[in-house]
Amino acid sequence: MGNITFTMIKPEAVEAGYTGAILSRIESEGFRIVAMKKVHLTPERAGNFYAIHKERPFYNELVEYMSGGPIIAAILEKDNAVADFRLLIGATNPAEAEEGTIRAEFAESLSKNAVHGSDSDENAIIEADFHFSHAERF
Repeated sequence: MGNITFTMIKPEAVEAGYTGAILSRIESEGFRIVAMKKVHLTPERAGNFYAIHKERPFYNELVEYMSGGPIIAAILEKDNAVADFRLLIGATNPAEAEEGTIRAEFAESLSKNAVHGSDSDENAIIEADFHFSHAERF
């Protein structure tokens, strides 16, 4: 496997029916989907995923939000995957996201910003390993 990143299509974007459009955009930008599944995170599992933020004031709200409905988890592969995906999704705050980015098109707000994207190569591996066994990657 080459250079990877990890993404989640967040609960509100899944509920709004944006999954297909978001995945189409990802593939049209040259990313290969290595692994993908739809899952409803339990509060415990969401809490474990976001444990790095445990001491932050938004942690409980984040866990509640991410366990509030199904998500699409995926590992994506492409040269320069993390940086290219961050450009594709746009700024965390959709009001600041450039036109044509996923968040500019599909995000509702700063807290409901449609997609997660790994912020480093190291975190991409950690996040991918959290959600997928090696037998689930193709």
